[in-house]
Amino acid sequence: MERKALGKGISALIPEKVDEQGDKIINLKISQIKPNPFQPRENFKPESLEELTQSIKEKGIIQPILARRRGDAYELIAGERRLRAASMLNLDTVPVIIKDVSDEDSLELALIENIQRQDLNPIEEARAYQFLIDKFQLTQERISEILGKSRASVTNTIRLLKLPHEIQEEIKKERISFAHGRAILEIEDINLQRKLAQDVISKSLSVKELENIIKAHRPRQKARFRVQVREPYLAVLEENLQQKLATKVRIVSKRKRGHIIIEYYSQEDLERIIHRIKGAENL
Repeated sequence: MERKALGKGISALIPEKVDEQGDKIINLKISQIKPNPFQPRENFKPESLEELTQSIKEKGIIQPILARRRGDAYELIAGERRLRAASMLNLDTVPVIIKDVSDEDSLELALIENIQRQDLNPIEEARAYQFLIDKFQLTQERISEILGKSRASVTNTIRLLKLPHEIQEEIKKERISFAHGRAILEIEDINLQRKLAQDVISKSLSVKELENIIKAHRPRQKARFRVQVREPYLAVLEENLQQKLATKVRIVSKRKRGHIIIEYYSQEDLERIIHRIKGAENL
């Protein structure tokens, strides 16, 4: 099966009609569709689901769900929010695209849709990457190619799993951001990591303020051993933008000026990024 990069857009994976590969769009009863065992998403925000439910009630399901055949039933690949919303509306059937894919491809497609829609929190994303590595022996480089992300972005996301469980939970609850979590990883002392995480929550620390606190805990080095390194705060901002835009982003700084490079891979991908920057909702 030909691999698709995230930058090409989820629509590149969805044909408008039956194509040469035999993909079909059919109406299936909701009762025929089983959950995806490889679904990377663990949490579904009630308010977001309610908005989608209202949209489907008014306009119907615009984008079909993806599924694969499993015996006499069908297994969901991507579109669980749409399926849940349809069920809440007591719809009998939903439009479904049937794709003949492997377990690995099923997880990849679920990842692509969730990441492009910003449905995964950083911890869910990190666990999905780690699952690809553990179960399918994919390298971080291969994951970055599949999803259209930089290798550094994939690596830094997976590193979040090194944080104590309670900090990971705070990231899932969005009380601590991806950028905060990445900064806390600069500290090796687990107890100090926990304290910094609580300070972020209780004192509403910005990433820059957290970085300054962390710098104070680093051992000082003699000037002759100092090496010119990239400003950590810029790296955090870069990673944050990559998370938000779901594409490769590079911040180039020269003294007080600089520029931001945002990569796109097609006209559709460019429009997606522009809509995301403008804050347009992508249901």
